Amino acid sequence: MDWKPDKPPSAREIAGRFRDEIAAGTYLPGRQLPGAKGVAKSLGVALMTVQSAYKQLAEDGLVEGRPGSGTYVIDPQRGQRTAEETALGLRELQERLTHVTSQLSELRDRVDQLEAAQPGRSDENQ
Repeated sequence: MDWKPDKPPSAREIAGRFRDEIAAGTYLPGRQLPGAKGVAKSLGVALMTVQSAYKQLAEDGLVEGRPGSGTYVIDPQRGQRTAEETALGLRELQERLTHVTSQLSELRDRVDQLEAAQPGRSDENQ
């Protein structure tokens, strides 16, 4: 992994980076991800942070841990989506969630403004 962030990344950021690389085909089905210890050392994070990132990827259905061997991108099975397709779908879902969260925040601000503009409205009536 050739990634040198400005500050130590979180597990979520590490998982996101691997998710992007799987989606881009950098890590093909059946390919082993770099060892967690090496990734932790190169990124300046605790081993548990990388292990948590790998766990997130496993929960997303992108990788599987093989005891004593490492973490591998899951081979697609007939009729199922490939790991790349799954990763792209997850990225799209994450982008949609970010958009919806932003819209919800804007809506909350508008409601607050409308409530504040109502004459004679007090906090006791809420």
